[in-house]
Amino acid sequence: MFTARKKIHKENDGEPTEFEDTVAQALFDLENTNQELKSDLKDLFINSAVQIDVTGSRKSVVIHVPYRIRKAFRKVHSRLVKELEKKFSGKDVIIIATRRIVRPPKKGSSVIRPRSRTLTAVHDATLEDLVYPAEIVGKRVRYQLDGTKIVKVFLDPKERNNTEYKLEAFSAVYRKLCGKDVVFEYPVVAETS
Repeated sequence: MFTARKKIHKENDGEPTEFEDTVAQALFDLENTNQELKSDLKDLFINSAVQIDVTGSRKSVVIHVPYRIRKAFRKVHSRLVKELEKKFSGKDVIIIATRRIVRPPKKGSSVIRPRSRTLTAVHDATLEDLVYPAEIVGKRVRYQLDGTKIVKVFLDPKERNNTEYKLEAFSAVYRKLCGKDVVFEYPVVAETS
């Protein structure tokens, strides 16, 4: 019998938390009730899900999906996020691929670590996943006198309607996942007359 348990696969056969079961059940319900998403969601599953506080009352649901099926999730991303945000009313839903950071090799080791497994590459890819379907069109790093640094990320203005209400959630989730402060903005376009 098919159940919501087939929608979540934890690493090392771990037991899912209560919240992860809730998210898996929501995906299972969407697959069974929504005809336009049924065929797309049939083979998709998640690794984990967490709830992150954005501000005092707002929360965000971060869903981690396996890296190898992230493209399948991207095909239905906008429809899936809209439906999940209806189910988890008042919470922003963010889908991120699970990536692994590999330690730098020891001195004298002949093992070469892939570029995609470095800390910088994983953090950049997480940032790309975070703001999807919007694209990042620019980044600036501002170093302040007290030694702190703030990263300004400029998003594509075409997706402003879909992402503007989530900018606080993006910053809070990225700070929680990667430990870096990020400010999201849209570039100011000068009008020519």
